[in-house]
Amino acid sequence: MDVGGSDGAELRSSIKKWKIIYPVYLNSKKTVAEGRRIATAKACPDPTCIEIADSCGYLKIPRVIELDKAYPRDFFQVGRVRVQLTNDDGSPVNPAIRTKKQLMIQIAELVPKHHGRTKKQEPAAASSAPVSKPKRKNKK
Repeated sequence: MDVGGSDGAELRSSIKKWKIIYPVYLNSKKTVAEGRRIATAKACPDPTCIEIADSCGYLKIPRVIELDKAYPRDFFQVGRVRVQLTNDDGSPVNPAIRTKKQLMIQIAELVPKHHGRTKKQEPAAASSAPVSKPKRKNKK
């Protein structure tokens, strides 16, 4: 995120106070020991940072995607999302979501409905007409 001027330093310092959500926290394919933080029944399979950030946008929660960061327990899991749950005065940004756990459960419900997952892909065979093989002449 590129922030310029004196306001940029102030904004960056406030972003450091925001909560961090790694995709592993919501992944139903991971165990608690591997980093999952919500119940398997409420989690979703293989969420991405983009899906998490889009879900936060839908919930009207300010967010920043950090793709240059990795999950400490497994450094192959790259990317995280910083979210702002409370304003500077301590009041919640979204009154319906007061805790990080509530936010993670809400995001896990929204990720399977994400437009990237629900796009119907047309089968290749249905879109093209059947092609017949050209007949060969036998040369002797």
